[in-house]
Amino acid sequence: MTTQLYAQQHPIPVILDTDIAGDYDDVGAMALLHAFADKGEAKILAVISSNAFETTVPTISVLSTYFKKPHIPIGVTKRAKPNELCQQQWAQAIIARYPHNIRSNQQATEAVALYRRILAQQPDHSVTLITIGFFTNLADLLNSKADQYSALNGRQLVKQKVKQLVAMATSLPPGKTSGREYNVYIDAAASQTVFAQWETPVILSPFEVGEQVRTGIPLIKNNTIHNSPVKDAFQIALTKDKDTIGRMSWDQTAVFAAVRGVHPWFKTRELNLRIEKDGTDTLIPGNKFTLLELTDQATALQQAIEELMHHQPVH
Repeated sequence: MTTQLYAQQHPIPVILDTDIAGDYDDVGAMALLHAFADKGEAKILAVISSNAFETTVPTISVLSTYFKKPHIPIGVTKRAKPNELCQQQWAQAIIARYPHNIRSNQQATEAVALYRRILAQQPDHSVTLITIGFFTNLADLLNSKADQYSALNGRQLVKQKVKQLVAMATSLPPGKTSGREYNVYIDAAASQTVFAQWETPVILSPFEVGEQVRTGIPLIKNNTIHNSPVKDAFQIALTKDKDTIGRMSWDQTAVFAAVRGVHPWFKTRELNLRIEKDGTDTLIPGNKFTLLELTDQATALQQAIEELMHHQPVH
């Protein structure tokens, strides 16, 4: 599998699929993606929610507006589920405090329609899809039919337009042959579809990677950052959790690997996984997926992610 080189000449076209509500590492991941865009390393084509909870689209709109990119297309699943709420109320807080153009999920484009429109417009084998949420939208995309945007069905469109899929997904503890991870089991049927039918290279940043990368404490202690929804989200959630060492950075590691590349930050392992009906991932023979593992650069990776999360809007 080829991986992107850091500081490549052309920005990587990216679509981000997020469940932004149940956890706030998605906020950190979006901060990274906007930082990469401002540095010329990525081009954000769209941000799409795989979570039907009512705060998801307004939250995405708050962050896009804050980072001076209010016109990035936003999509959302129109299914009733998954509908995973924001228990810590950080999303409700930043929606109430910060400006945003799209004020409800109803105002956003249906996820698959947006995927198909955006992908059809891109050069072949050019788009990096990053999923840091559920596989709901990607399964629906694979199952989609030809429409006004493309004569290709979903599987054909993905195969023609997508360069790679980078997913924060799965768990494979050391020495084990199976695991269970939230992004996979919340919509297990969709996960089964994607893992079985996806036909581009796939990089998986598993639970065990993000679990060891803690971020957010330096951010909330940074007195030079004011009126930031990123800082506010971490401040509220870390305080409510009584977390003094930093949130596990599952979603940030996927975005980081997708844009900056795998090496030297990660080791890789080629393997294949089957998703069971309950969302468990089981190791099976094959090399369909590239699984990330941490290297001795874990501390440097944590520092790099933290620094990117402090990125401020470009004026």
